Amino acid sequence: MRNFDFAPLHRATIGFDQIADLMDRALSADVQTQSYPPYNIEKTDADSYRISIAVAGFAEEDLSVEVKENALVVAARKGDAHTDKTYLHRGIATRAFERRFTLADHVRVVGASHENGMLHIDLAREVPEALKPRRIEISSARPKAAEIEGSTVN
Repeated sequence: MRNFDFAPLHRATIGFDQIADLMDRALSADVQTQSYPPYNIEKTDADSYRISIAVAGFAEEDLSVEVKENALVVAARKGDAHTDKTYLHRGIATRAFERRFTLADHVRVVGASHENGMLHIDLAREVPEALKPRRIEISSARPKAAEIEGSTVN
């Protein structure tokens, strides 16, 4: 695996800290990426997304969804339920987990739902009016006729 040094990028740019940090995190991630629980990320519209996480065996009370500093954190903790059950085979994993997703600027969580063993988290990108493209009126560089008549030059 290659190692990249982003120090020159930090020295030569201003305001791109988040991009450099994101690339640094992506490239320094360990080889064994977390695979539990499985999840999907889908684009449902031009500015809408949905994250679906398989959380079979977890109740709504066991799950938490939080947004912290442009990061979506989904965690699950199974309560210590002492049961009298004896399992011959236990194939449904209910171990605790914490999954983090980095959110881009202006992406917010719209809602979350839990149904049929799936946790669905809906996201939307809401670009502020100040950042949306706007049309600039082009004016003529020559003064208007009314302004010329008011100040006569001889």
